[in-house]
Amino acid sequence: MTDYRLYGMPGSLYTAKARSYLIKQRIDFEEDIPAAAAWPDITKAIGRWIIPVLETPTGEIIQDGAAIIDHVEAAGLARRSAYPETPVHRAISLLFELFGGEGLLRPAMHYRWDFDAENRDFLKTDFVAALMPGATGDVAEAVFGAASGRMRKAKQGFGVSDETIPVIETSYEAFLALFDAHLSGHSYLLGGRPTIGDYGLIGPLYAHLARDPYPAQIMKTRFFHVWRWTERMNAQQALLDGLCPTEALIADDGVPETLIALLRFIAEDYLPELAAHVDFANDWIDRHPDLQTGTNGLPDPGTRMIGRASFDWRGMRIETMVMPYRFYLLERVQTAIAAAGEPLTDILANIGLEAVATLQTHRPVERLGNLEVWGADRRS
Repeated sequence: MTDYRLYGMPGSLYTAKARSYLIKQRIDFEEDIPAAAAWPDITKAIGRWIIPVLETPTGEIIQDGAAIIDHVEAAGLARRSAYPETPVHRAISLLFELFGGEGLLRPAMHYRWDFDAENRDFLKTDFVAALMPGATGDVAEAVFGAASGRMRKAKQGFGVSDETIPVIETSYEAFLALFDAHLSGHSYLLGGRPTIGDYGLIGPLYAHLARDPYPAQIMKTRFFHVWRWTERMNAQQALLDGLCPTEALIADDGVPETLIALLRFIAEDYLPELAAHVDFANDWIDRHPDLQTGTNGLPDPGTRMIGRASFDWRGMRIETMVMPYRFYLLERVQTAIAAAGEPLTDILANIGLEAVATLQTHRPVERLGNLEVWGADRRS
């Protein structure tokens, strides 16, 4: 008897995070699609159309990859916890969770939606199979047109434009080269088993960038170790490939130079955006003095965006959507950084990432009823 049901899509970035975790923990689950008969009731229960969603054996509904992982961990069902016990590794892993799910959205959206000659037929078949199985002809075109239209609009909100595309490609290939170098000596981000950082990274790197035809060829032909990692992350076995003798993490809470290089990349590529979003959010909070604790402060409780922030990124000025969910993930990182103490803060200072420990919105972002809400003002 199957205990859990995961609702998502094969091509969904955030579904990939939850799916990989459930596979690695050897959780008995079935995967279903938004065309399932139960889906309308699920979206009504959580207040918006969003994936992934996990339905538990008792009928509990859990939305969001981090929440799904934490549910399994709290239930004591994890075969190998996603959260390292050693403090430096724990904080670094959470930082990669944030960067993977939120900091790689530009290349994920660009390489999916800007190469129609190579990708469109694949994506149309993939999306229609999940949203309206069996649809053909004009109906299939309409289904795909509606879904892809929303995503192409979102692509712009993540900073993808004709002007930014060359820089996005340069940045992404630089990341792949660094991650490939790291994975040439380690099966996973921190050694012999995946951690929360791997589950954050697998979202974009598998669902968009290793499945869609055009970016898949880039990864397969030029960055083998990253490609092999995406396979490894979707198999129950450890698949150490001779790189690690066991499923243990890197000894002594160690941070090898290849991992330092990846952290330095995050400082350059993602920290400016994160800082701009925190500044925007604080100004937004100050402009909403009547913001009620436990709400998102917007007419629709399911709305994810509060506005757009502009910032300098790799020599150009760009603008991206500000989504409070990122601050929820950031707070997890900061709690772990504080627990790790000086050994980690010294590393962050040396690579220009020290600000990630102190960037803070005036109100914390919390999760209530599968929605992001603002907590009490920290300044009160």
